[in-house]
Amino acid sequence: MKVRLDAVDWKILYTLQSEGRITNVELARRAGISAPPCLRRVRALEENGIIESYRALLDEKQLGYDLTAFAHVGLKNQSEAELVRFESQLRGWPIVREAWMVSGEVDFVLLCITDTLRSFQTFIIETLTAAANVESVRTLLTIRQSKSEPRVPLEQKAETLR
Repeated sequence: MKVRLDAVDWKILYTLQSEGRITNVELARRAGISAPPCLRRVRALEENGIIESYRALLDEKQLGYDLTAFAHVGLKNQSEAELVRFESQLRGWPIVREAWMVSGEVDFVLLCITDTLRSFQTFIIETLTAAANVESVRTLLTIRQSKSEPRVPLEQKAETLR
């Protein structure tokens, strides 16, 4: 970590990660400081790239996106140029919401969200397996999501600050 964080910074991050729309006044109260220095700290955390962005989390099922699946992708060639080329391609595929280059039996794991099984199948057949360097694709259809938490596990850090 490049930036040194104190207990107040950790409290701010913990609160913002779970309640991004909290007012600065309430955030300051929970962090145990007044509003002006709280706002300065939040801006510093943003400027240092610790806070990347603010987003609304949407319920994809209520919006008609009923299929969530994972695709495990193996490439024919893992040269850096081919890895970068594949990463560039996948950024252009709207169905792919998250992607990780991984070690092990496959090269990439893709999180895909779409409206129907047919649209997922079409993507797999016409786009993913048709990509030049793709050697293998294994898919996993999800049954239900059992856990969804913010990305950084700050719970333990927050416990030590109380």
